[in-house]
Amino acid sequence: MRFILPELPYSYDALEPYFDKKTMILHHTKHHQNYVNNTNAILDSINYQANSIEQLISSLHAVPLDEKKLISLRNNAGGHANHNFFWNCLKPKTKLTGVLKNKIETQFNNINHFKDIFEQTAVNHFGSGWVWLLHNEGKLNITSTINQDNPLMEKNTKNFKGYPILCLDLWEHAYYLNYFNNKLDYIKSFWNIVDWNEATNRI
Repeated sequence: MRFILPELPYSYDALEPYFDKKTMILHHTKHHQNYVNNTNAILDSINYQANSIEQLISSLHAVPLDEKKLISLRNNAGGHANHNFFWNCLKPKTKLTGVLKNKIETQFNNINHFKDIFEQTAVNHFGSGWVWLLHNEGKLNITSTINQDNPLMEKNTKNFKGYPILCLDLWEHAYYLNYFNNKLDYIKSFWNIVDWNEATNRI
């Protein structure tokens, strides 16, 4: 299959003032589109078909590419997968309830402690990458990945930490127009537009 840029499930200004319209347009139509284009070009060059982006990033070892091109595919396919997931982590005015709320309170004592750990993991991540809330075998885990790596890339290894249920983009292009170098302010703004319903459904 050829991958396509998905439409956002909301307007570009729907997340303001937390994520501004100009950033959202550039982020979606330029950055994400570039990952889609590059992924398709690499796969077209070897006539390789993937069933889904999740299947592709979970089995990169099976793609017949040399090391340099495989790194490029990892970065671009990862970028497409991560952004697909990220857009669906966002929605204004949802509430944390139900099973996810219970798991967070059980494992992290309370929501504020959970947010503190998530924020510190994000702000201490050096360079570009992502911070993730993962779920595996009944437990939650907060971690970060470099560049466009996705936790599913480690699915078949001993390093696998879980299935993503929530993530935040830590690349500067995600926030710099609005927050400049105030990375922590950007991270904290995320809590205002988390789609807790979608996150709960992913458990």
